[in-house]
Amino acid sequence: MPSAAWIRLAMMRRRSGVRSKLIFVTMKTSDLLTFLGVATRHPRTVGAIAPSARALCRRLAQIVPSVRPSTVVELGAGTGAVSDAIRQRLQPGSRHIALEIDKEFATRLRRSRPDLEVINADATSLGSILEDRGVHQVDAIVSGLPWSLFPPAQQRKILNDVGWLLAPDAAFTTFAYLHALQLSGARRLRRNLHESFDEVITSRSVWWNAPPALTYVCRRPRQRAWRGARV
Repeated sequence: MPSAAWIRLAMMRRRSGVRSKLIFVTMKTSDLLTFLGVATRHPRTVGAIAPSARALCRRLAQIVPSVRPSTVVELGAGTGAVSDAIRQRLQPGSRHIALEIDKEFATRLRRSRPDLEVINADATSLGSILEDRGVHQVDAIVSGLPWSLFPPAQQRKILNDVGWLLAPDAAFTTFAYLHALQLSGARRLRRNLHESFDEVITSRSVWWNAPPALTYVCRRPRQRAWRGARV
């Protein structure tokens, strides 16, 4: 493994009827090493092969208000790649709360990003965790959760809490890997997103990620229909 601060991963982009193109995804070597260590020890809580690349991080963070102070929640912060993209958009006086279930990731985030409010907890408890901290409404929720690893009830519980927490003009964003879009977990996520939100916008593919991905931007939650499901 190179000792440089950054590493470039070579990937082949294939398109129907078009010659394959070699692309490069750049990420911090320290982030990659930390990520691989946690993924090896806890494969059931990590659903990726590498930290999100900068192109995907910026795409996810676009929903974060950049013209006023805001409260932003990040689900599954991992090594902090998306956290950095969010921080670049935050205005003075903002609050950035990150939930991370893995203790090693959470500890590293607290040490490397002291301005980030890190909570070592399961996103399934999102609603009660924020309520205990006096947070009843947020301006954006950015998710890096491995949805394909979650059973249906867990997906719905998290999305239900997300809907309850979003301010009227707020948005929720998450991502999915292109190669897994036809798997049952990814199809279930799309169904749950459309059942949970009035608007679900699918982005163009982010090829400069390992593996390539797309994002979903969701607005106007239908959480009122699930009022009795909140626990």
